[in-house]
Amino acid sequence: MKSLTLKNGLRVLLAPSKGTETVTVLVLVRVGSRYEYKKLNGASHFIEHLLFKGTKKRPTAQQISRALDALGAEFNAFTDKHLTGYYIKTDRGALPLALDILSDMVFGSVFAPAEVKRERTVVIEEINMYRDTPMRHVEDLLEEAMFSGNTLGWNIAGTPKSMQEMPRDEILDYYRSYYQPSNMILAVAGNLDEKATRLVEHHFGSIKNVQTDCGAYAPFVDQNHRERAPHVRIQTKKTEQIQIAIGFPSFGIDDARNPALSLLSVILGGNMSSRLFVQVRERRGLAYFVRASNSSYDDVGVFAIRAGLDKRRLPLAMKTILSELRKVARNGVTAQELQDAKTFAHGQMSINMEDTFHRAEWFGKQKLFEKELLTPEAYRKRLDAQTAADVRRVAREVLDFSRMSIAAVGPYRDREDFLTCCHLERA
Repeated sequence: MKSLTLKNGLRVLLAPSKGTETVTVLVLVRVGSRYEYKKLNGASHFIEHLLFKGTKKRPTAQQISRALDALGAEFNAFTDKHLTGYYIKTDRGALPLALDILSDMVFGSVFAPAEVKRERTVVIEEINMYRDTPMRHVEDLLEEAMFSGNTLGWNIAGTPKSMQEMPRDEILDYYRSYYQPSNMILAVAGNLDEKATRLVEHHFGSIKNVQTDCGAYAPFVDQNHRERAPHVRIQTKKTEQIQIAIGFPSFGIDDARNPALSLLSVILGGNMSSRLFVQVRERRGLAYFVRASNSSYDDVGVFAIRAGLDKRRLPLAMKTILSELRKVARNGVTAQELQDAKTFAHGQMSINMEDTFHRAEWFGKQKLFEKELLTPEAYRKRLDAQTAADVRRVAREVLDFSRMSIAAVGPYRDREDFLTCCHLERA
């Protein structure tokens, strides 16, 4: 793996892997919805859409897509609350064109007024689609509950109102502020040869960095008030299956406790032999889907449990889930569970690292946020160093019921109705 910084401040990672015929070019920008202000809520995601709509060199969206389709390439983009990413995955011989197109999109898009107007309606339909998808929308509701009062609680795509009203000139100003080489990472992974560095410098090195201070966000401050009942967000919707998400604030992205917490998420709900899967689905038949996960932003994380449940059996399901959380916080995990979780994590990482996109993402995200750049091998060693005591310690720190939030999509009138239905009035 090779790391370099171009003269314009762009940080570049080259992660060669000879056992593949593909390459992935990934640009990560350190901007997302938590950097926005109310009038521009959804701007980061909107810009992601607009960068596919035409550049000075390729004036239409069709010219961009035709050039990539002719290669059989995979290409897409994604917006999170703290980053935006663009990638092209293609045959290794097409690396020069992939670098050219991605550089052109990221730095040369024109934001044509007609395209901006047209794309507003597309994003509004995307917002409506996710609101009508309970399994997806419950995640948004959970973070809205957990991070109330902070931009982390805002919807990444904004609202129909913000999408209709945000001015094009303010969108452009926002784009110009954050889309600076010094605020980005370029990660290239796959079957690379000795020309890769020169190609990167040719296509990305001539872009000027005109601004070094890209703006900040308001950090999340966990007030840690002890509450008799959890923070709750409800979407009232007629459904046969309800979606629930239970969340606890966890650790920032660069926290040394994250490996232990990752193993805890595997043991609780990371696979089909996990505690929640066995207790909720296999033994009681309460859900088809139940999962635990941990994700992190710069300053805080989200440890979440999600499930799709039979609404008539909600009380038993909630009792079962919360009982497992209390049990692991009180008693910790067994040596066998810990070893199995480590082996599972190793296997998943090996599978992911065979894919050039995941390889580029692994190194790129670390470089964007963390002080230390770990190879997959180094991270495996860090996982292996975790003890049962470490996992028990993070379980007790994170699974604090006074800081619990819950989101639900189902036939409930309001917060009180939901809490009554699942017998959590005094949780």
